[in-house]
Amino acid sequence: MTGALQDVTILDLTQHIVGPYATKLFADFGADVIKIESPGGDPARRLGPFKGGDRSAEKSGTFFYFNTNKRSVVLDLRSASGRDAFWRLAATADVVVESFRPGVLDLLGIGWEEIHRRHPGLPLVSVSNFGQHSPYRDYKGSELVLYGFGGEMHSTGRLQREPVKMYGTAALVLSGSALSTAIMGALFAGRYQSVGQHVDFSIADSHLVGVDRRHATVMGVQYSGRKSLRAPAAPPQGMLAGLYRCKDGWIELAGGGARFRNAREFLGHPDWMEDPKWDNPAIQMDPEAIAEFTSHLEPWLAQRSKREVWERARAARFISGPLYTIDEVFDDPNFRDRGLWQSAETGPMGSFEFPGRPFLMSETPWAYRRPAPLLGEHTAEVMRAAGCDEDALRQVLADASKEGADG
Repeated sequence: MTGALQDVTILDLTQHIVGPYATKLFADFGADVIKIESPGGDPARRLGPFKGGDRSAEKSGTFFYFNTNKRSVVLDLRSASGRDAFWRLAATADVVVESFRPGVLDLLGIGWEEIHRRHPGLPLVSVSNFGQHSPYRDYKGSELVLYGFGGEMHSTGRLQREPVKMYGTAALVLSGSALSTAIMGALFAGRYQSVGQHVDFSIADSHLVGVDRRHATVMGVQYSGRKSLRAPAAPPQGMLAGLYRCKDGWIELAGGGARFRNAREFLGHPDWMEDPKWDNPAIQMDPEAIAEFTSHLEPWLAQRSKREVWERARAARFISGPLYTIDEVFDDPNFRDRGLWQSAETGPMGSFEFPGRPFLMSETPWAYRRPAPLLGEHTAEVMRAAGCDEDALRQVLADASKEGADG
């Protein structure tokens, strides 16, 4: 079987999380993604987790995951040889993706105007914190800053505590997924309409209209001045509504409202629920009834695992889900049965498993072809294929090596 994007070549000048995740999606479905790194390498190479605690740049789990199936070329874009090499590669590319600070590509002499002059049909996708022309374009950003800028932190977390963001780099991964759509749009326009365009992708904007309800809350503030508030750290505010402790952890249940009619089935038709008062919808917001219901529910949950409770909740058509630890996610039979985990074997990191395909495609499936590249692993191979002669290649390697030595 062949990859869906096997005839696509991407020059990837991005680093960290957002850009590399977007281009990884292309690489994993067959595209030739040439990752152009500075001699110091993508900073993600210095992010953990590190297998065995060895903090070597070639043992970063973060870098590995976000850069599978890519090839690494090291160029010093401040040197004439590095820029010449870039133009050689640009001549073979379908799209260029970069994440420098706004204005840096222009200073290097490889910005949008020059790309468009040399290759009118070649798209450039620029990824930045706040956009190329935003009043905030020169501000620094982090995931915490960008998530807060998007507006939803005021309703995330507990009311008695400070607001929180999503765990880890989850919000940046969501932005990378949105970015992949922007890249695909630019790719289609360039390939099928011969229109090269400069796509300005703002990470902050992608958070603002993200999938975790932020756009709705921001619009609510704009039009009504009303804010969604964080929930208090208190017992559930209704019947079968909230987080509950089971024998081996926690589960979230949403079995109130119209779904509550299935509560007897969920609980195994206990005698105490035979009282017809539980059939009155209004009782679900009666504090005394909630306390009575909870006094029966909590010991029942304490005798059962969250997986057992989850199975009962699904049978009762409740919205529900267990709160898994990382180990539980890794061992989850559903993910195992569906083949989510992909085995890898690398020289620096040995053997391990990592999350594989994001979705299934029967005719042109996701495939793990090669591990994330070592820094500069494919420089000579890629440049020779682009027509670079040996003298020019030696100069490219020498300039990159000198820049790395200078720090």
